[in-house]
Amino acid sequence: MAFRSWFSMPVVKADDEEELVDPQATLREKCQGKGHIESLYNKYQECNDRVNGRSKTTETCMEELFDYVAELDHCVAHSLFSKLK
Repeated sequence: MAFRSWFSMPVVKADDEEELVDPQATLREKCQGKGHIESLYNKYQECNDRVNGRSKTTETCMEELFDYVAELDHCVAHSLFSKLK
């Protein structure tokens, strides 16, 4: 037990006064409002509704989901790293 008290892990605490906000979440909200990204999201939702409306189907909406997420991340990447500390 003496070893543990000698070599304890450092504890890092955030300031209580400052509310931390994830810049990626904020940028994603902004990018979702852009026309081409919103249309990809609508296309994904239409596919989801179509798949959920059928009882026996092998169709998935992975392509639509990947298209939407890739475009959203591409939009966010333009300004995300300038906002990180």
